[in-house]
Amino acid sequence: MLEVGCAILFAVFLWWAGTGAILFLDGLPRRTYAASMAAMTVLALAALAALWLVRDQLSNGAVVIAFTAALALWAWNEMAFLMGFVTGPRKSAATPGVRGWARFRQSAATLISHEIAIAVTALAVWLIVRDGANHFGFWTFAVLWVMRLSTKINIFLGAPNVTVEFLPPHLSYLATYFRKRPMNGFFPLSVTLSTLAAAWLAHLAFRPGADAGEVLGYSLLAALMALAVLEHWLLFVPVPAARLWGWSLRSHGATALAAARSDLPTPTQPPIRRNG
Repeated sequence: MLEVGCAILFAVFLWWAGTGAILFLDGLPRRTYAASMAAMTVLALAALAALWLVRDQLSNGAVVIAFTAALALWAWNEMAFLMGFVTGPRKSAATPGVRGWARFRQSAATLISHEIAIAVTALAVWLIVRDGANHFGFWTFAVLWVMRLSTKINIFLGAPNVTVEFLPPHLSYLATYFRKRPMNGFFPLSVTLSTLAAAWLAHLAFRPGADAGEVLGYSLLAALMALAVLEHWLLFVPVPAARLWGWSLRSHGATALAAARSDLPTPTQPPIRRNG
């Protein structure tokens, strides 16, 4: 049980610290982006190599390495998006009054390259680990991917607590694709299925016959899924989620930090559209 508790704390720390580090780097002057992205690319290549080295091992150490490597690969994709290297062909605000399918097409065009990059990364991870015994790196990346898609759908359909202060100035146009609504029809389904998935992963961790590596691996996945469920709830409950990473927003300037503390959009970013 001690190892499981440590695994959960490890997952929470990586989620919090990793998110904060990306937000901090993204808030630095754009002239620093190339160096940050180059360093992150080296780390991503090391993560791919690590997945290869531990793919046939199910020891506790190998499981932790696979989990951490998958998070590093996810971080590469997040940085590439937030720094503007891999986004989509559309780099402008939504057409005023656009609705329905047209709004979806415009929204998808702002990030389709990012989604393709994630899919290619997932495929690379699967090809590396598919013939091995340790698939926890792939499942970690898959959990992150599916839950981020769910979050994006909820934001697109409408949520009351969209943290636009996380958007850097060069991506501020994305806020025009968000909707601010008290509820949407997809949220109850997504949060229920995600909660059940977290419970199932926890069950797999403690099922009879599970070896130590499996207990640790599924515990890490369950913790990660639970954090994703928490992120879903933070979109809808009146809690200033940005305060969790207020320290990282210092690089974004005083306006972003003030917005994080007050849970308000930054003055330099466009307002969230409430209709359409």
